[in-house]
Amino acid sequence: MRFPPHVLDDIRNRLPISQVVGRRVTFDRRKSQPARGDFWACCPFHQEKTPSFHCDDRRGIYHCFGCGATGDHFKFVTETEGLGFGEAVERLASEAGVALPKADPREREREAVRVDLSGACEIAAKFFEQRLRAPEGRPARDYLIRRGLTEKTVAEFRIGWASDERDALKRHLVQNGVAEEVAVTAGLLIKPEDGRSSYDRFRGRVMIPIHDERGRVVAFGGRTLDPDGQPKYLNSPETPIFHKGTMLFNVHRAREAAHKSGSIVVTEGYLDAIAVHQAGIRNVVAALGTAFTEDHIQRLWRLAPEPVICFDGDRAGIAAAHRAIDRILPVLKSGFSFNFCFLPDGKDPDDVVRAGGAEAFLAETAKARPLSEVLWEREAAGARIDTPERKAALEARVDELVRLIRDDRVARRYRLALRVKLSELFWAHDRRTRSGSAPGTGERGAPAAAPMAAGVDLRPADDPELAAIERILLGLCVEYPDLYEANIERLVRTEFRVKALEDFKRALYRIAVDLDESSVSSFYEALDGRFYFVLNEVHGDEARREGAVTAPRGHKLRERLPILRFHPPESFVETCFDILIERLSLRALAGDIEHDMAAVGEATDEEQATRIFELARELTRRREELARREAELAEAAKAIRAATTGGRASAAALWH
Repeated sequence: MRFPPHVLDDIRNRLPISQVVGRRVTFDRRKSQPARGDFWACCPFHQEKTPSFHCDDRRGIYHCFGCGATGDHFKFVTETEGLGFGEAVERLASEAGVALPKADPREREREAVRVDLSGACEIAAKFFEQRLRAPEGRPARDYLIRRGLTEKTVAEFRIGWASDERDALKRHLVQNGVAEEVAVTAGLLIKPEDGRSSYDRFRGRVMIPIHDERGRVVAFGGRTLDPDGQPKYLNSPETPIFHKGTMLFNVHRAREAAHKSGSIVVTEGYLDAIAVHQAGIRNVVAALGTAFTEDHIQRLWRLAPEPVICFDGDRAGIAAAHRAIDRILPVLKSGFSFNFCFLPDGKDPDDVVRAGGAEAFLAETAKARPLSEVLWEREAAGARIDTPERKAALEARVDELVRLIRDDRVARRYRLALRVKLSELFWAHDRRTRSGSAPGTGERGAPAAAPMAAGVDLRPADDPELAAIERILLGLCVEYPDLYEANIERLVRTEFRVKALEDFKRALYRIAVDLDESSVSSFYEALDGRFYFVLNEVHGDEARREGAVTAPRGHKLRERLPILRFHPPESFVETCFDILIERLSLRALAGDIEHDMAAVGEATDEEQATRIFELARELTRRREELARREAELAEAAKAIRAATTGGRASAAALWH
């Protein structure tokens, strides 16, 4: 439904935005001036200790001077609670006492149909719940006990039982005034085309209600208890109120937890989602047995910027992940992606939480792999690259995938990252071919452990800590190519003291800029073995022995910057990157001051002395600012880790 501008203005005028925002933040009393409608708080959209989030009642807007988040009443509700725009308007209109315009006759008719269908589903849900508690529900109760579900969980999710009778639900619906036509349209009854009487769709099944985002029952999933029964899981058909391609199971419960934690987990089945929820992990939803659609993707992004899709680690789970990737690629956008968690040994989420509780499941999701890595694994695994033509074919497939990405910035990031990986793969394959197959190498080409390349000196220069920072920065450049692109000129101006790292930085620049129009297969050999040795040193290749992964790609970067294991938001990584460059810049500034001080003599004039003094004061100021930002970053790291694991992160662990 479209809302006239004057109605939206009326809501804004009657409802101070500070009242809407104040439900999610605590205003700083010292900085705020309520009498002027001027409020300040720590931003609800990113981690910070000093309030930079401004709420202005006079203009009816909010703005964060830290992360740039800006909007009005309606945007704040949609961003913090995951509601659609229409839902946000309805909620705020009710709170402000503003009457919304009535829908046109056709919309009223459609709404009446939706109410009738949802009402029929609600009556059916209560009936199934009653049947579960009755003597005839004993087999279902025993099954739920074997699945480890508690009475509280069964009641919370309103799990029920559909008996084997042909028309038990039908009779109950008729008794409660539900017309047969409505029950058929709601997917509760089946009406044969040959004129026979209608009958219950669900029989002999444990019944799980499916709710929409408002918490209304709109459909059901039924699990058969017959070992030979097919299908094992049966969902309601498509109806005017239930669309498998747009809905997610448990989203009405998970929405708030997802926004608080900044993350959402997606399981393959609804019983898995229920088991994970029961373990105390509330930010979990499930797909409904259908392929991922663009609507699913957009709905999940409303909940969290990087949802974790949890699949079984078998062939079927990997194939499902690959299908999902093909759906996701075209709609990828800056700041939004997916991670993939493949559970071990054919286990599903229910198995994991029953064996090890929430901690075991969170430990698995913490190992989730970014979409880009899973995509690369799919394309490179088993690829034959023993001829120039086959190298070109692999590169063409990769380029074609990158062209599917509509967001130019994201496409550039993927292109740079994949060019580095292709060059590494081609070099490793040809090196092994020239020297003969070496022990500890896999079919894909990456050596199990890179040997020391001749002429590579990675010894720290004058400061081991800053030399480690140089390694982290270069590892981040490989892991986050968009960050590298955004800071490429700053990096060019920043001299690295470890020569091999400086040489690698210049070679990376050639890949990104000088060789942007060249094919990987035409230039990778020009990057000699020292480049790939340093690539492994600062980032960590994917080592394999006899086909088994022994260390994931990027493992050395994650050893040096452990917070990356918890999938921090892009804004956090950007801050890390900026702080690291600032550390190196301060090293250069301190060196300039030291050089100037050493040259001080009787001939030094007042202007030179003033310049040295000003530089020293600037160094002190920037060091103090850096210390403040690092303290804020450490606090943000604690929050990220706590949201992921329930634990606390040590500030000292941020860089070590």
